[in-house]
Amino acid sequence: MSDTIRVLIVEIFIGFGTGIMVGSGFVAFLTVLGIIPRLVQLSKSENYLHSYQASVIVGALFGTFLSFTNVTFSIPVILLVFWGLLHGIFVGMLAAGLTEVLNVFPILMKRLGIDKELLWLLMAVVIGKIAGSIFHWTVFVDIMR
Repeated sequence: MSDTIRVLIVEIFIGFGTGIMVGSGFVAFLTVLGIIPRLVQLSKSENYLHSYQASVIVGALFGTFLSFTNVTFSIPVILLVFWGLLHGIFVGMLAAGLTEVLNVFPILMKRLGIDKELLWLLMAVVIGKIAGSIFHWTVFVDIMR
């Protein structure tokens, strides 16, 4: 067996092992903290729990597939905007679920002594996220290739 094949086999094992570790960490993050069940509870959509779980699994698998292949899609800009909106909703809901589970904002507000201004803090976070996303997409991303 040549040295090139041995190195390739070692790289495969290392890649597979790290993939399992990262995947396990992601699953642990979602299950131990109860992110998805808490999101379902907050959105009052208990009937769709299996849909939430399936979409996270399918999304993770599809994202992994797109990350490791050279597959590209030529889709109209309007569909690209819708796709980006779905990504933003997912990340925002995941972050909201995490902060809800960990009670980040109430603890932060009590420590800072500004309990009454929780709405303003949340609006600042939301508006900052929207402004940052718009800035990123208009300055750094060339969607009209």
